[in-house]
Amino acid sequence: MEIKDVSYYSNTRKEMLPFIPSTAKKILEIGCGKGHFCEQLISDDTEVWGIEPDSAAAEIASKKLFKVLNKTIGDAASELPDNYFDAIILNDVLEHLLFPWDDLKLLKSKLSDKGVIIASIPNVRYIKNLYHVLVNKNWEYTESGILDSTHFRFFTKKSIITLFNKSGYTIEKIKGINKTKSTKYKLFALLINILFFFNHSDTLYLQYAVRASKN
Repeated sequence: MEIKDVSYYSNTRKEMLPFIPSTAKKILEIGCGKGHFCEQLISDDTEVWGIEPDSAAAEIASKKLFKVLNKTIGDAASELPDNYFDAIILNDVLEHLLFPWDDLKLLKSKLSDKGVIIASIPNVRYIKNLYHVLVNKNWEYTESGILDSTHFRFFTKKSIITLFNKSGYTIEKIKGINKTKSTKYKLFALLINILFFFNHSDTLYLQYAVRASKN
């Protein structure tokens, strides 16, 4: 796998905090990086775990969190207690997995009865991406972003819903996040929406945030 820039593992992702239930006390973040996001969830009555396959990032996270497993989801599964976590977080993780539906099914057994999955997932229909494909006629992999060279899967809002439903979850909330601030891409999105009867507002969002409970 390509070695990522150090900043790749350091995002605080504050826009995802509102999706974490206030009642969640036992929390697992998969792909926790250096622990900057889930560090924000630590309090006297929370127990925050992490899974991180990058050894350097995992070592830093282990100094902050209750427990960090320097493994992949599949390798770490046997060390995760069943029916335990109130929230399992996957911020920009599912697109890196070969078979994300299998991993979501595996994680169901690790959730408590009222536990939820929280995920942020890149939107392949994001207007900047569409511009490069439709106008520049180019699909070029990059070091980060939607066309990150380590992404195996690509999702739209509709396919995100299908992914969770087929994996045995009920989506409680799904919302576009990180809306484009570019005037150029806003105008291009407006043009597309005019042409298609304003049915493509999803193109304005870089990612979708999801909270889902198990069936």
